[in-house]
Amino acid sequence: MNATVSLTTPAVSVDIEGVNLSYGTNHVLKDINLAIKPGEFFAFLGPSGCGKTTLLRLIAGFNHADAGEVRIGGKPITDLPPWKRDVGMVFQSYALWPHMTVRRNVAFGLEERGVKRAEVERRVEAALGLVGLAHLAERRPSQLSGGQQQRVAVARTVAVEPKVLLLDEPLSNLDAKMRVHVRRELRDLQQRLGLTTIFVTHDQEEANTICDRIAVMNDGIVQQVGTPMELYENPANLFVANFLGSANILDGRATADGRGFELAGGLVLPVGHEVAPGAKLVFRPQHATLAGNADGISLPGSVAGREFLGASVRYLVRVGETEVAVDAPFQSGREIFQIGQELTVSLSRTSLLWLKE
Repeated sequence: MNATVSLTTPAVSVDIEGVNLSYGTNHVLKDINLAIKPGEFFAFLGPSGCGKTTLLRLIAGFNHADAGEVRIGGKPITDLPPWKRDVGMVFQSYALWPHMTVRRNVAFGLEERGVKRAEVERRVEAALGLVGLAHLAERRPSQLSGGQQQRVAVARTVAVEPKVLLLDEPLSNLDAKMRVHVRRELRDLQQRLGLTTIFVTHDQEEANTICDRIAVMNDGIVQQVGTPMELYENPANLFVANFLGSANILDGRATADGRGFELAGGLVLPVGHEVAPGAKLVFRPQHATLAGNADGISLPGSVAGREFLGASVRYLVRVGETEVAVDAPFQSGREIFQIGQELTVSLSRTSLLWLKE
């Protein structure tokens, strides 16, 4: 994927301030405020229907806000039509012309813009070189794999030299193995171009592996913004904790002295500090162990289920009226706990989170 001719556009910021959008009585985007840095690979992450694609299309100019402003490179674009915004969008369906060759697909947008023939040829050559498809330039989309079609769609978009690249779930049509390969290619391409890129996905693994920062969305609201590690280690609320990886969420209430936490069934955990009213206890499966921990909290229980995950074994442990997941590293010859076996789940106080909705 090396190009002999470069396609370079100065990186720009994307700022979204106070954006609201409704379809009738359905309030889809609710006071969205985001500052995306120049050259950043940024993700809108959330479940289906959370508003992430609507927000991406709003940046592209296909949706229009009821209130608020979008700026690219500091310049307001809210009232500009899509073709004057200097953004390029790769759609989930790729939207390639089936009767055109790869070369003609990539050239099409440039020709529509009235770019001179010599410049069209230069940019097409550069774009196909960037995505490693120069040798397939005369093939048609039906003669390409899904990953190759996706790269054609990216080449067509970067050929017009947009200021911002928008990717609407571009990997969703690929199988699991191909997704891993292509997302690495996307990250590599984005870094070489230095192009500000916004990526929409519902797959937290995809967002974690290729994006610099992520905006987690739910119900039209940005729940939290941060790097993948920041979001995983310090989620702002229960939704973020549960959406980004596996999490045990234990309901209960603070004890009368405020320094303990009583789980359903009456088991009291000596947490050693005040617990805010309404907060729930949250911890990751890998932050619990099935061995004693003198400095931690012990939960007596029994194995209710077991899942082999390759590098680890996930145990489902019944603790009172609650079931918690614990991940133990798998090693050949190491003891495997049996269903019904009694044991103790140990938690380090430093790994515990206390979160609300």
